[in-house]
Amino acid sequence: MRVCNLLTALLLAPLLALPGLARATDRPNILVIWGDDIGITNISRYSHGMMGYHTPNIDRIAAEGTMFTDYYGEQSCTAGRSAFITGQHPVRTGLTKVGMPGADIGLQAEDPTLAELLKPLGYATGQFGKNHLGDKDEFLPTNHGFDEFFGNLYHLNAEEEPEDPDYPDSPGFHERFGPRGVIRSYADGRVEDSGPLTRKRMETIDEEFAGAALKFMDQAHGDDRPFFVWFNATRMHFYTHITDEEDGLSGQGFYNDAMVAHDQLVGRLLDRLDQLGIADNTIVIYSTDNGVHFNTWPDAGITPFRSEKNTNWEGGFRVPAMVRWPGRVPAGRISNAVMSHLDWVPTLMAATGEPQIKQKLLKGHRVADKEFKVHLDGYNFLPYLLGESEQSPRNEFFYFSDDGELVSLRHGDWKLVFAEQRAREMGVWREPFVPLRIPKLFNLRRDPFERADRHSNTYNEWWARKASPYLKLGVVDVTRFLETFEEFPPRQRPASFTIDQVVEKYMQWR
Repeated sequence: MRVCNLLTALLLAPLLALPGLARATDRPNILVIWGDDIGITNISRYSHGMMGYHTPNIDRIAAEGTMFTDYYGEQSCTAGRSAFITGQHPVRTGLTKVGMPGADIGLQAEDPTLAELLKPLGYATGQFGKNHLGDKDEFLPTNHGFDEFFGNLYHLNAEEEPEDPDYPDSPGFHERFGPRGVIRSYADGRVEDSGPLTRKRMETIDEEFAGAALKFMDQAHGDDRPFFVWFNATRMHFYTHITDEEDGLSGQGFYNDAMVAHDQLVGRLLDRLDQLGIADNTIVIYSTDNGVHFNTWPDAGITPFRSEKNTNWEGGFRVPAMVRWPGRVPAGRISNAVMSHLDWVPTLMAATGEPQIKQKLLKGHRVADKEFKVHLDGYNFLPYLLGESEQSPRNEFFYFSDDGELVSLRHGDWKLVFAEQRAREMGVWREPFVPLRIPKLFNLRRDPFERADRHSNTYNEWWARKASPYLKLGVVDVTRFLETFEEFPPRQRPASFTIDQVVEKYMQWR
């Protein structure tokens, strides 16, 4: 028996060394859990129960790992998701505008995803929940590195439009512009429509997605393969619909009831890691796509930062974020480092043994049967997260509007505002940004909520004393960033919510 076992081990060893046949214990599992439009204050680890309820399961990730105070998503849904999964700035991929049913824009084949980079390393890859990276089959996650996808393609309020009694009944309108149903697709090309995401189904759709994610993790574990699972809850995007059982969970209204239910769902995912005995070998990340959409309050997230989603202000970009990797990432740590969704592709690839992925992709890198040459805008945070380096690699963050305009820049503690959104409520979507002939300046340590320009009697005097060096630094940072577009230009032009691009296409004056 011993001889037989020895021979078996000797025969299998070379095979297990192949990247495509990696065992689960060779590389960490990766479980990424996202909410939608959830504010920093909605997580009780940040707000200490101020909102009258607690999120113990999300809090657990922070307590057992590292929580960030200066973490950046993007200004809206599609941009945040594309930034995370590609590691490229949304203005580079062209995915700055919220994806709509019937749109032609989506994730392009030339832009590698984290899933595509992980698959050759032996990972089982699954995405569950909201995608929002394109309407057509060619944009589905299973055409971009995922083995399996089960989810919806848009924001919730777009999904329920066909139930409006005033929804257009023009011939062919719904077929062209209506939302597709909840999609189940596979890497072998199969695509199934499981039916529309109705208001009623919205009450329990995250349960459906969580069930599929749990099943996927079980299967990967049973196959002794590491997994990458990206779970994207539809909550808490508006409009929120809750079940009778969820009504009253928080004692603080329907939105907070749904937040408690969302936290319970996070707990189910974490519990499964414990049940499978793989929690210590699994990197868990929790975050959300963008800042809060406060103009729909009380059906909206809460943030202490200025303004909201789709603006240049911190309230549109700052999001909750935390990471747990037991025994590797220090527990109970609060980080004030500037970090972004962009940073996870190089960081997670480094955690799986590929620390040079950014350099490889810059030169041109073959992944399975594809050749990619792209500029990753993220940084490898692994040494910082593991406590091997006290200095985080990111010192700057570029804020772009959904129209692809550079509106702000953060350099260290300092922020320059080149164009500001002055509107409120729905006006932040309707009104244009106001370009400034001289940028505003903020210090995000001394004035993290960007109030000084509106409430301080001496802001302009302070600005006059401080601004000049940072205006020069801003030019240096922006020049360095934009120079990368000479070799790696934007993949596509951002979409538009109005008629400007149609007019431009057909009204060519001669």
